[in-house]
Amino acid sequence: MLSLFKSKPKLSEIIPTNYVDIHSHVLPGIDDGAKTLQDTEFLLEEMKQLGFTKCITTPHTMSTVWENTPESINNALHKVNSNLQLPFEIQAASEYLLDESVLKKAKNKTLLTLKDNFVLIELSYLNAPIQLYDFLYQLQLSGYYVVLAHPERYSYFHSNKKEYKKLKKAGCLFQLNLLSTVGYYGKDVAETANYLLKENLYDFTGSDIHHKNHIAAFQSKLVFNNGDEIKEVMKKNTFFL
Repeated sequence: MLSLFKSKPKLSEIIPTNYVDIHSHVLPGIDDGAKTLQDTEFLLEEMKQLGFTKCITTPHTMSTVWENTPESINNALHKVNSNLQLPFEIQAASEYLLDESVLKKAKNKTLLTLKDNFVLIELSYLNAPIQLYDFLYQLQLSGYYVVLAHPERYSYFHSNKKEYKKLKKAGCLFQLNLLSTVGYYGKDVAETANYLLKENLYDFTGSDIHHKNHIAAFQSKLVFNNGDEIKEVMKKNTFFL
């Protein structure tokens, strides 16, 4: 009973030792994240202050919007490494919008992965692709493990939570957006994140940091008393050390 009245911690207060972030947008000028090297420097320094010890940053690759390639991403990473004194190790992968172009890249083995054959995938916020499960199957046939970015943010699953367990059975690994837990994306997203935490469906976490407002939101308190569960999922990110 007492736990119901226990003060909820700030998100910044529950970041474990040796936290490895696997989702952010801190490379300058190649997507909707950092715009300049100065932005990159600010974000990385703030992430260090939060307790992050490594960053695998993941600029968008999205047809007709962010036409990134391994070359454009690695060039941006090289620019960062060459011009900044980094507070910790930074690597680069990509966050791919799930569509037919990703399947072609997968068959050609040109996807930039988080580690080995673990690839970060996002869905449209408007609706899931009609061929969702076929696309996931094709990615796995090409030898990839799918890490689904922020499943709690896809509102079309909120009223049909059985879909989450179907996605897990289809082989998806789930990555929680940490800011979902403080209500940054709204109450429904926070509630869905809490549900997925209680069901033990998350495999990893990510900051999804784009800009200074995201940094500031780490000083917000959790919406639910689920800090222990969040911390346990964050610890799983040591897989990427």
